[in-house]
Amino acid sequence: MCEICDRAMGRRRFLGLMGAGLASAVAAPSFAFAAGGPTTHVTSDEALTKLKSGNERYLAAPQLCEADLTKARESVSKSQAPWATIVTCSDSRVPPELLFGGLGVGELFVARNAGNMVDTATMGTIEYGAAVLGVPLIVVMGHENCGAVVAACDIVAKKAKFPGSIGPMAQAIVPAAKAVFGKPGDYVDNAVRESAKRTALKVATQSKIVADLVKAGKVKVVAARYDLNNGKVEYLA
Repeated sequence: MCEICDRAMGRRRFLGLMGAGLASAVAAPSFAFAAGGPTTHVTSDEALTKLKSGNERYLAAPQLCEADLTKARESVSKSQAPWATIVTCSDSRVPPELLFGGLGVGELFVARNAGNMVDTATMGTIEYGAAVLGVPLIVVMGHENCGAVVAACDIVAKKAKFPGSIGPMAQAIVPAAKAVFGKPGDYVDNAVRESAKRTALKVATQSKIVADLVKAGKVKVVAARYDLNNGKVEYLA
């Protein structure tokens, strides 16, 4: 049964949250962010456990339930307190709320694009979730047979070219594809895994906001891979 069917969502009030000060040669101003009320009480480890158990429910008894979406929507209309950020592919077969066990409105903070890459807009989304909404867990999740990764592998292996913005999009994945080229196993799947791990590392180290929260033990960043065939989410070391 969907998790939303098993519990009620509490209404939360608006609060202001001041962002971290950003140092410069002249001054170190702080920036105010407009955000919803109190942040989640869920820790990063608890959030990861919730995702794992949700995926287990999805594997054991995948089903949709008739939830009271009107009540759920109203309960979070004034503020939000998501407990996990999911960076994943735009692929229509990879819906985070469903594959993590039928999660409800207001639980996941989701950023999706082809290839689950992190550009400026996506990094800002992640930072907003971590620093402003207090999200304790960030998951970068690739998936089996990702088209964007296939394109990157074709660029490396076949010197392929793609029209419009598809080429530059795939180029962001090329370093991961190059790193696993010629290694044992399925080339595309190796690249999916490598890209997810590299992107998770980028989030954890290249964003000062996230890096500081990781160092303080308030945020955890992990990489994962979703299997289209069996529905399982695998967490990558």
